[in-house]
Amino acid sequence: MNDVVNLLVVGAGQRGARYARMAADTGRARIVAVAEADPARRKAFAEEFAIPDERVFDGWERLRDVPKLADGAIVATQDTHHVGPAVLLAGQGYHLLLEKPMAPTEAGATTIAEAVRRAGVMAAVCHVLRYTPYTAALKELLDAGRIGRLVSIQHLEPVGWWHQAHSFVRGNWRREDESSPMLLAKACHDVDWLLYLAGRPARRVSSFGGLAHFRADQRPEGAAERCLDCGIEPTCPYSAPRLYLGVLAGLDPADRAPWPASVLTPLADPVALVEALRYGPYGRCVYACDNDVVDHQVVSMELADGATVSLTMTAFAPAEQRKTRLFGTHGYIDGDGARLRVVDFRTGEDDVIDLGRSVSGDHSDGDAGLVHAFVAAVAAGDAGLLRSDVTESLDGHRVVWAAEEARRTGTVVTLT
Repeated sequence: MNDVVNLLVVGAGQRGARYARMAADTGRARIVAVAEADPARRKAFAEEFAIPDERVFDGWERLRDVPKLADGAIVATQDTHHVGPAVLLAGQGYHLLLEKPMAPTEAGATTIAEAVRRAGVMAAVCHVLRYTPYTAALKELLDAGRIGRLVSIQHLEPVGWWHQAHSFVRGNWRREDESSPMLLAKACHDVDWLLYLAGRPARRVSSFGGLAHFRADQRPEGAAERCLDCGIEPTCPYSAPRLYLGVLAGLDPADRAPWPASVLTPLADPVALVEALRYGPYGRCVYACDNDVVDHQVVSMELADGATVSLTMTAFAPAEQRKTRLFGTHGYIDGDGARLRVVDFRTGEDDVIDLGRSVSGDHSDGDAGLVHAFVAAVAAGDAGLLRSDVTESLDGHRVVWAAEEARRTGTVVTLT
């Protein structure tokens, strides 16, 4: 067992930096190297973790001819850039914490899974919903038979109107050719989680959805190309100034900017933020972007034993915790991320389990749970401390690709 786990970070953006901080906060991990193409992020990350120059690289490709630097690696590059570093680092003997999705395509994800199995290393895809206290409580109820045999699940992923505008209209995940389908980018979390709760694989999948609102033909009269120039911006629900400047309220300009403003500027400086809105992609009108991913989608799954699952992903909701209803032969569970209502058909009991979590839409407890589990697994050399492996993650991703095929072709897809 290792007293301290040394970690390399590939991709020092929002997620990579977040996972690195959480790993360091365990007191059992040390960030010893970084590979990041963006010079500003690379410099800031290296300074934050006191990484010496010889262990700072301007891209993952630089690691090809470098001796192994750490016990594990956090791979948090953009979706389309996961395969190269994951395959290389697995082959070099690094245990992997891989940001979801594994890859935009089944071929890419399969390549990663095969490399991990071939190398005999541990790999955890960042399906953080498996690691929340809420999930643990819900899974315990199901496994104990509190509602009998699970027959159907109804699940809502409320993306949030402003989150959709930030990430999937103006942001890095707005176009499939530059990232992945939105269902994969945002809700592979949910598909993985639903299969984890059910404890059985999907057999058939159908899906419907599309881009209903964030497109040119929905543009209000008088809307400008950029929010800062727009006369109707004050009444627009997708106002960029209101979103980004709002999260800086009360902060000192020298403070670190909170998300999502941190995507535009590292510090809570309103002058720098307005400059970013004036010239950068996050100041664009949501009806004048080049986005093409869906803003609403439903997925229906039939599981191997005939149980059914419905998933609704929508932009047109507050950005809150997921809401889930589980229907069993002996009972019913209704959950909102913080509380679980359990109704027992046999006794008539109607109990509420309050887990003491605010319904905020934040899965930070799952982020921390995942990172802590990964550090512990690497330290102990025990993959059993992780709640999924690459095979399970690949199976969940295949359901997402089946749903996309079903949505595009209007068919029901059977998984083999």
